[in-house]
Amino acid sequence: MQREIDEFRDIVDGEWAGGHIAGRRPTGEELTRALQVMITRQCVYSHTPGVGRTYDMVRAYPTFFERYFGSLGYRLVISPRDQMVALSVPADEARYDGVFERLRKDETLTLLALRLLWEEALRAHEVGDGGVVDTTTDDLVDRLVAVTQTPPPEETRLLDILRMFARHGALRLGERDRTRRVSTLSILPGIAILVPDSYVRDLLLWAVEPPGGAPDAATDGEGEETDETAQAMASEGDEATDESGKESEDHV
Repeated sequence: MQREIDEFRDIVDGEWAGGHIAGRRPTGEELTRALQVMITRQCVYSHTPGVGRTYDMVRAYPTFFERYFGSLGYRLVISPRDQMVALSVPADEARYDGVFERLRKDETLTLLALRLLWEEALRAHEVGDGGVVDTTTDDLVDRLVAVTQTPPPEETRLLDILRMFARHGALRLGERDRTRRVSTLSILPGIAILVPDSYVRDLLLWAVEPPGGAPDAATDGEGEETDETAQAMASEGDEATDESGKESEDHV
């Protein structure tokens, strides 16, 4: 990490040879914050609120961020088309960080459904500017019910789940229509980073049973059903993934 530490100092001192940011150079506090934001948010856009100049700093000093996060086992993804910078977690590697954070069953299925809706829109050429797919919570619930054949999360719980994924750059949650009890929803291209083409395998890793095989309270003992339902959702999306896979890869 010595090289990264030296580069951190050079950027703050204005002596880094790899480039410069428009306007004033970042302070040490700003650069530290940008590193922390990328780790906690994972997908950051030029329009992400509350993250300071993180997007601009990553774009201005890409090799520094690539090397820094590379030393932690992440791959930096920069998509000028989507105005997005993101951290991709390589598959098939032993990890000791948040990739093993257990997702609840309803969180796992909701994340899979979001990726499926994004894939279907990609296949139908219904993706808007910046790789955004506009939909509603009603559409998401309909997709969940159709594929899982189980009741969806109740509205308050679903909104909590969506807010959690919004913090990681998977979506934007819009206004709620109090009369219809539906909210607008924009699925962002970061969903392809959070749930890559091997998303079923990755999510099943996140939903793995705790040591000893005892059911986790969060799943009400239904971990097996989670696995089977996730596989069913994957099968539902296989055709879309196969036909749009190249476009999706180019997109991000």
